[in-house]
Amino acid sequence: MAIKIIAIRLVGGNGHEHISRLWWVNSGSGENGENSREEIIAWIETKNGEAYVEDARGNRADVGVVKPNGRPKYLRTYADGKWTDNLLALPRK
Repeated sequence: MAIKIIAIRLVGGNGHEHISRLWWVNSGSGENGENSREEIIAWIETKNGEAYVEDARGNRADVGVVKPNGRPKYLRTYADGKWTDNLLALPRK
């Protein structure tokens, strides 16, 4: 199952590492929900989950897990062979 991330909540700052919650929709089934960053990371890593974002033109960027040394994991988009800021451009809740 692939989910499209449609909104985020930031806590304590404005960077990717401050994303605390994510809202999503499964466009295939219509299912939608919200989860913590940690829940989405665990789903990607242990269940082979796939998440992505789309821009206004329908361009897709996949969401990946960043694992910095000595700091908590966080989520960031990856497109065209490089890390991007597409998650931070989403609406905030």
